[in-house]
Amino acid sequence: MLRDKVALVTAGSNKLGKAIATALAGRGAQVAVNHRDSGNDARALVAELERDHGGAHVAVPGDVSERAQVEAMVATVEESLGPVQILVNNAGPFSRTPFLEMEVEEWDRIVDSNLKAVYLCTRTVAPGMRDAGWGRVVNISAVSAFVRNRSVYGLAKSAINNLTEELALELGPSITVNSVAPGQIEESLAEMAGFDPAWAKQVVDATPLGRLVTRSEIGELVATMCTPVFDMITGAVITVDGGLRLPRF
Repeated sequence: MLRDKVALVTAGSNKLGKAIATALAGRGAQVAVNHRDSGNDARALVAELERDHGGAHVAVPGDVSERAQVEAMVATVEESLGPVQILVNNAGPFSRTPFLEMEVEEWDRIVDSNLKAVYLCTRTVAPGMRDAGWGRVVNISAVSAFVRNRSVYGLAKSAINNLTEELALELGPSITVNSVAPGQIEESLAEMAGFDPAWAKQVVDATPLGRLVTRSEIGELVATMCTPVFDMITGAVITVDGGLRLPRF
């Protein structure tokens, strides 16, 4: 369904980004795997995609919170694969530092890498999508956007949901802009234990479906959102959390 479409996945070399890149390649897309410090992983993934799915793929370095690096990254993708038709804004470091204990540098790092990066990457590729008459932007938010105890990370993800709606209005009709908001991802539980050892049991117990979403499930959803099945959906924030965020009394 995505044969010969060029997709750019930010922070695509590992974890969720890798799952998204793999799902897109599985649908036939040519994938540009962005990385900042994990070049070896990105190149290994490109080799894996070419082996398992065929087609051309490329690893592209760049800090997506820096305008000049974003523009250079997109230029490299265009030279290697062609204009970007699918953009997945996946970069998004986590923080739970209380605001009154947070240094300005941490605020800047979380907000810039989560939110500013969406703005920079989208504004860079959108003109080419408009010229082609077709484009898909998928932003990776989080269920943390809907609660108020996730510090600057939740704030940035909440802003991404707002920006998703704004961009959907600005970029239609040829470009759709949607957001995916995963709950706690199963493979990331070990990382969360460093913040809160009790979190694993609490989050599973609080999930009505009794399990956590996996990276591959999110990757497949993102890939599906780039197919004609989603042609009439834009400005949506799709939560994938097994009911975790449903209010309780």
